[in-house]
Amino acid sequence: MLNLFKKLSNTGVRSSSIFQERHSLQDHALLYLVDLDCPDSDAALNVSSLHLRLPYRWLVLHQKMHQNSYNIRYLWNLPLFIDSDFVLAIRNGDKFMLSELHKPSTNGPTYSNPRGYYSGVFVDTRSNKLFFRRRQDVMGHPLTMANVIQNSNTSMYHLPREDRLELQHDPIAKLSWMHVHIAFQMLNATPRYIFSHRWGYKRNGQWSGMINDLNTGRADLGTNCVASSDRLSVVVFTDSISKFQVKFIFRQPPLSYVSNIFTLPFSLNVWVAIILSVIISTFTVFLATRWEIMSLGKSQTQLDGNIGDAMLLTVSALSQQGCSMEPRKISGRIMLFVVFTALMALYAAYSANIVVLLQAPSNTIKTLEQLANSKMTIAALDVDYNRFVLKAEKDPIRHLIYKKIEPEKGTAQYYSLNEGVERVRQGLFAFHSITDSVYRRMEETYLETEKCDIMEVDFMNALDPFVPVYKHSPYLELLRVTFKRIHESGIQAALHKRIFVPKPRCTRKISAFSSVGLLNLRPVVIFMVYGITASILILLVEILLHKM
Repeated sequence: MLNLFKKLSNTGVRSSSIFQERHSLQDHALLYLVDLDCPDSDAALNVSSLHLRLPYRWLVLHQKMHQNSYNIRYLWNLPLFIDSDFVLAIRNGDKFMLSELHKPSTNGPTYSNPRGYYSGVFVDTRSNKLFFRRRQDVMGHPLTMANVIQNSNTSMYHLPREDRLELQHDPIAKLSWMHVHIAFQMLNATPRYIFSHRWGYKRNGQWSGMINDLNTGRADLGTNCVASSDRLSVVVFTDSISKFQVKFIFRQPPLSYVSNIFTLPFSLNVWVAIILSVIISTFTVFLATRWEIMSLGKSQTQLDGNIGDAMLLTVSALSQQGCSMEPRKISGRIMLFVVFTALMALYAAYSANIVVLLQAPSNTIKTLEQLANSKMTIAALDVDYNRFVLKAEKDPIRHLIYKKIEPEKGTAQYYSLNEGVERVRQGLFAFHSITDSVYRRMEETYLETEKCDIMEVDFMNALDPFVPVYKHSPYLELLRVTFKRIHESGIQAALHKRIFVPKPRCTRKISAFSSVGLLNLRPVVIFMVYGITASILILLVEILLHKM
């Protein structure tokens, strides 16, 4: 043994006779060497089953001329699961015959496959050098998937049949099962399934739902779910086979709800030019009427030549209302005709822009903070993950949104899918749900004009969901590689396009009739209130001055 350690050291290989782990990052480079002819070989093999599996490797030596049948039988009883890299080298003279031992199923028999032989030069006789290729046949061993059903119990009937019916219910579970079923077929495994109504959250030290099924051994893998730090203590996340997203979906509020549309038709320079035009028109009308008074005298239908009447006439022309008093001379009338004609074109352009702006959506809500500070009603789909996910966030903005959904006083804003999508269609309503289910319902019920202002905001900022597998499952690497092959072959993309519905596209922006409410005319109403208030105050001042 000492000579062996010296030779290993000379070749740069560290060795030790102490069975002690130093660092988990070195596990893949660790090889256990056991000689069955040693008296304590049984004790060396009597270790935890985790050490007999990947990433650890084993090389067990045995002398055929001193064969101990007890030791050989003992090897066949070891928990050498399908991911074990356990090599038995039997010496016969100067030649070593190497074979691999593993069990395709946890309770099945142990199989021996030739690895090669060594007689001065190693000859590899493996059918394939890739570990996955040699172990991809689990020989019909049953593998169980835990499927999360939350929308409808009818999914328990449609999911195993893969009939693509009622895809609006539990699309994530159905798509995940399609991928996993293909993976089971590639591994020659017997597919089995169970159902759960929760993804799995830890409360009072106990897991619930799908994660509990994995932790207790009822299932080998589960439906695609979002990775979290607490779940990593129980499961390992392999690959993303059903890339769903959970977001707030809403229609952008009308522009009149967030801006004063009566100031938007013209730019600042145009407004300045209009003011200057009104001032110039007022001054020219004042000069014309003043000259008429001096030459013709006053009359009841003639402007009296003061600046107030000139201003009133110009404002009347600006608003296309007209005035009962007008100039009598041809020069004044030509001037008045020019003012009315020019301001008529301006009035028509302004009115047309107002009509367009009344129907235009805004683009003001793009972030979570803007959504939280808006006047929109914020709600969520009535499923368990929304209650856990929304409550778990401690960020001030996200906590504010959670308080709007679940206020301390009042009714919680949780709705069914159909009711939530209908409220989104009516406007000023943000709905937190899996996007696929919402978009599928929108494609069925929305008009083309109602699809053009759909917006989404991410609340979780999470990575793509992944397939959870029991942390100590011997089939972890096989499933991981199989999912990669499904992705690389294009099967995953084909199934995704077949099942999922993307965000509705606005193919044609068709103008639709929309009624105008008081909220659209809020600036006008405020202006009228100010005007009425000012007129009443002026009236009171005039009465007071008259009595004095």
